[in-house]
Amino acid sequence: MVAKISLGDSLYGAIRYNGEKLNKEKGRMLDTNKIYNDGSGAVDIRRVYEDFMRWMPANTKTMKPMMHISLNPHPDDRLSDTDYTSLAHEYMRRMGFGDMPYIVVKHMDIDRHHIHIVALRVGTDGKAVSDRNNFYRSKEICRELEREFGLRPAERQKVSPDTPIEKINPEGDLKRQVAAVVKLVGMRYRFQSIGEMNAVLSLFNVRAEMTDGRVNGREYHGMVYFATDDSGTPVAAPFKASRLGKFASRAAIDSRFGRSRDDIADRHLADIVRRRVDDALLQCTDRDTFVSLLKSIGIDVVFRHTDTGRIYGVTFIDHSTMCALNGSRLGKEYSANAFERRFNSVGESVVDTPVPVPETETRDLAPQIEEPAPHAFDPDTGGDAAVPRQQTGNACTVGNAAPGNTDDMPSIPGLDLFHVGPGFDAEEEAFYRAMRRRRRRGRKPGN
Repeated sequence: MVAKISLGDSLYGAIRYNGEKLNKEKGRMLDTNKIYNDGSGAVDIRRVYEDFMRWMPANTKTMKPMMHISLNPHPDDRLSDTDYTSLAHEYMRRMGFGDMPYIVVKHMDIDRHHIHIVALRVGTDGKAVSDRNNFYRSKEICRELEREFGLRPAERQKVSPDTPIEKINPEGDLKRQVAAVVKLVGMRYRFQSIGEMNAVLSLFNVRAEMTDGRVNGREYHGMVYFATDDSGTPVAAPFKASRLGKFASRAAIDSRFGRSRDDIADRHLADIVRRRVDDALLQCTDRDTFVSLLKSIGIDVVFRHTDTGRIYGVTFIDHSTMCALNGSRLGKEYSANAFERRFNSVGESVVDTPVPVPETETRDLAPQIEEPAPHAFDPDTGGDAAVPRQQTGNACTVGNAAPGNTDDMPSIPGLDLFHVGPGFDAEEEAFYRAMRRRRRRGRKPGN
């Protein structure tokens, strides 16, 4: 049997968590100690909370006055409600909490039935019951109860770097599965942002979100985790990081970002991934081929799309170097826009990144341009003269535009970088300059 003990300060939250499960027919109240129980198996959350508060001392220095315990027999053990009740009372007595107020609740939301115990750990005198060496004492008591109740030995599964990461099974214990995925992904993979972290988690149907805000004037920065289906849609309410463990906390994740950043830079992992992506790009003809080629060498590609199907994000997850890198970290040519152009923009112009266009295509676009007629200096009159725009076939040209001045050239969106200015004639340019100087010298003061 595996026992998990959590200390906290939210008594109402623990009661509500268990009460809501019971009232949704996913469990039942088995028994209580010094707390009202009507015997129906349901929980009146408000009444139970008020009973607990009657035992709560008015003054105490204990920061976490309540405890939440889960007792988990081996999955192959089948116990009756009476067995579970006896098991809970005996466990609490041997742990030193036999005289404290508590409730015993059976959870049946997963195939592996188990019990939860919500209890006070502070006496009426305001002193906390000693919890010295609770972990070791609990482990020894569990072994004793296994022998006395004829239960199979069960140890908490140890997580190691070699433990396989399994995809979320919606029919199983979601909290346990999400915790396992988050812990193992954090132990193995390197990522520098929440987006890169989610790219890895998405392979196992888990998603993380950062939560920031204010409560009672105090800022908080937390994390919540979702179990999802294959399309990324949540299948249950989110789990707060505090329910999963310290490894899932915002502080732990931020620390992981920093360590990953240094490790990726020191080991030049981005260069390794870039070379592998380049090899796949040279061989691919379409997106499916590209994804397949990378997968064959141990790299998963996660594309993110808008509702219209446009690629707005791409992350490469290299399982050999154990790092997740957004395409933009590899270079501009590996960014989401680059893959959008490569895979989704066939035959479409892309405004944000101009590309060279053949001369025939430039001529086709030119007739659509509406601009004022340019002006040029008239050497006969000494002034500016409007010059009509002349067309040759489909090409739009400017007659007698001032040589060397491309400001008056029609602007074609997306092709400005590839305009060729009008021909330059040195003698004609010298003539124009001379005429301008002569005109300025001929002006009278006051005119």
